[in-house]
Amino acid sequence: MSNNEKGRPKGAMGKLAALAVIVIGLLVVMRFLPVTHWLHTFNGWIGKMGIAGIFIFIAVYAAATVLLAPGVILTIGAGFAFGLWKGFLAVSAGSTFGAALAFLVARSIARDRIESMAKGNDRFQRIDSAIGAQGATIIFLLRLSPVIPFNLSNYFYGLTGVKFWPYVFASWLGMMPATFLYVFIGTAGKAAVSAAGGEPMKHGWQYWTFVSLGLAATIVVIIWVTKIARDALKKTADVES
Repeated sequence: MSNNEKGRPKGAMGKLAALAVIVIGLLVVMRFLPVTHWLHTFNGWIGKMGIAGIFIFIAVYAAATVLLAPGVILTIGAGFAFGLWKGFLAVSAGSTFGAALAFLVARSIARDRIESMAKGNDRFQRIDSAIGAQGATIIFLLRLSPVIPFNLSNYFYGLTGVKFWPYVFASWLGMMPATFLYVFIGTAGKAAVSAAGGEPMKHGWQYWTFVSLGLAATIVVIIWVTKIARDALKKTADVES
């Protein structure tokens, strides 16, 4: 084995550790900085800028996604700032763009470590390949779930074997229901605040319907991924026997 081949696992492990440090660092920074206040201020300012404001919003939303900033505030704020349909399109574009960027960051930094692990373990390789083949459908279902952290999961998906464009398309489709719901809450909330003299709108049946469906999708994904892993292990056992 050459020196370069010996150094690859160490280098890959270092990249994986670097990604973990980056993500943890971002989580810590977002925890202690007044990010929520900044996002509320930004939402109030961006709504006064017309069409230019929408493009600025998309860029900021994408950056916020990569930086692990809370996206719900921006999503609901889009309803306040732009109304239902413009807000929906702006959030859909920004969240998809941001999800793609975070995926590429993880893929470029640490995916080689996952691949090296798979090459050294036939069972792991089969599971990784199986999840990669089914990845778009799994990601679509996970995007429907309100209990899966959106920003953090983007980095995780970059470590899997799923292809980039199926990931982007599945994410875009899977995020649409939640995007529409939260932008709707922002739009209706603005109307409710104006009509009620400052009283915020409470969550309606639409919100709880989405949460229930999302939780059901999460259960389906857990069962499905377990089955994929079990089938991959069974194939490995059959080959070894």
